[in-house]
Amino acid sequence: MNKAFLIILDGFGYSEDNTHNAISKAKTPYYDSLVKNYPMSLVQTHGDSVGLPDGVMGNSEVGHLSLGAGRIIYQELSRITKFSKEEGFSSHPMIQKISNQDAALHIMGLVSDGGVHSHIDHLKALCKDLSKTEKKVFVHMFSDGRDTSPTSGLDFAKSLEEEFSQFTNCKLVSASGRFFAMDRDKRWDRVKKAYDCITGLSDGPKYSSVSEGIKASYEAEINDEFIEPFVTNEFEALKPEDQVIFINFRADRARELSMALAQSGFSDFATPVKVKEENYYTFSSYAEDFNFPVLFEKTAPKNSLGEWLSAKGLKQLRIAETEKYAHVTYFFNGGKEEIFAGEDRILVDSPRDVKTYDEKPEMSAPEVTSNLVEAINSSKYDLIVVNYANGDMVGHTGNEEAAIKAVTCLDECLSKIVEAAKAQGYETLITADHGNCEQMIDPKTGKAFTQHSMNLVPLIWIGESAKAGKLKNGGLADIAPSILDLMEIPKPAEMTGQSLIQH
Repeated sequence: MNKAFLIILDGFGYSEDNTHNAISKAKTPYYDSLVKNYPMSLVQTHGDSVGLPDGVMGNSEVGHLSLGAGRIIYQELSRITKFSKEEGFSSHPMIQKISNQDAALHIMGLVSDGGVHSHIDHLKALCKDLSKTEKKVFVHMFSDGRDTSPTSGLDFAKSLEEEFSQFTNCKLVSASGRFFAMDRDKRWDRVKKAYDCITGLSDGPKYSSVSEGIKASYEAEINDEFIEPFVTNEFEALKPEDQVIFINFRADRARELSMALAQSGFSDFATPVKVKEENYYTFSSYAEDFNFPVLFEKTAPKNSLGEWLSAKGLKQLRIAETEKYAHVTYFFNGGKEEIFAGEDRILVDSPRDVKTYDEKPEMSAPEVTSNLVEAINSSKYDLIVVNYANGDMVGHTGNEEAAIKAVTCLDECLSKIVEAAKAQGYETLITADHGNCEQMIDPKTGKAFTQHSMNLVPLIWIGESAKAGKLKNGGLADIAPSILDLMEIPKPAEMTGQSLIQH
């Protein structure tokens, strides 16, 4: 049996267009040598290949789920879209229950068509069905600017306002940049601003409409992601007796605000307004210890890569910095919170002294690398999985020079960890969950491109037998079977992906 090492370069896509391509512009002598001397192929990370609708870009959650599961898993975006079109929200028992109660309903979530955390079409369909009831509905918009262009929020707001003008009971009453409402790094000062806005405790600005407030933010050179929370003249604050539906279907950036608004025992800042847990509805399960009603439950895939190796008594390590820690653990394990037997984890704190990572493009990669080299040299692990966040997190800032620095740093890290792995006899695969930093400008607008690309991503195989072998093209669902192939372990029946290794 061989030991295996999976390196996930987050947001590291492949493009032959060198214009505004941080990867081709960076100095990467080590990465270039790997491409030249070892087998390389290309992997698809979006649309049908990862269980998303055709033409929808991939993301880190879906990417890591596919990487670890070894099969195509149909994602919440596809499932909820199908439900809203074929059955309708009004047929859902929980929506029926909400509709028949007198309390006001507050709907909140990311309003965009990015499809990573939510989709505006779900919100529109939900509100359209609720418009046929007498329910008072207040919508709190979280503006995007990461999974969509930085100033697309205005069009999304106008679209909702136009839609709601046809209804008598639905109003768009507040907005907040996702920087505040969707933090995932326990920066509670940010979350508090969103909480205070929704609960009416903020003394922030008030506008005639959300679209007017967004315009004012743009005039102050503040784009969607960073819009300071504000309310409209029609705003009504969330009260303890009210109901909430959080329309985000991706868990990681919905947890913290949910804890503040509804979880008993929350103490990271004062929360005088608290909704009852049984009245706080979420589109998906945000955490196993949350007691909120879930509209669209999902089942975790059986026999993911981690679970399969654990059952065979093998040792494995997962390592990442905070920003991507959940991805190499929870998501890679098929959406399971549990730590498998034989699985160790190393969490390296992401930098907290910067507002955005273009201010520190190396992030915590050097610390991840030093921990990783030590773990490799211990020779105690049969499988090691690492995520380097730089390509994605710096790519999202739209700062091309910073992204180039991030890639340069990654090259230095690769030279250390791959050489250490070679010395210890590991079979190594380098790939990515989706593209990002290889496309820093939107060719249509000429402006910064801050979202994920739909480019293919590289797959490189380094090891004893690699030079005599080849790699086929494929999808992320083929990576886990490829790792098992390298380890000389049969794949479980549930893994429908195919090995891309050609010996």
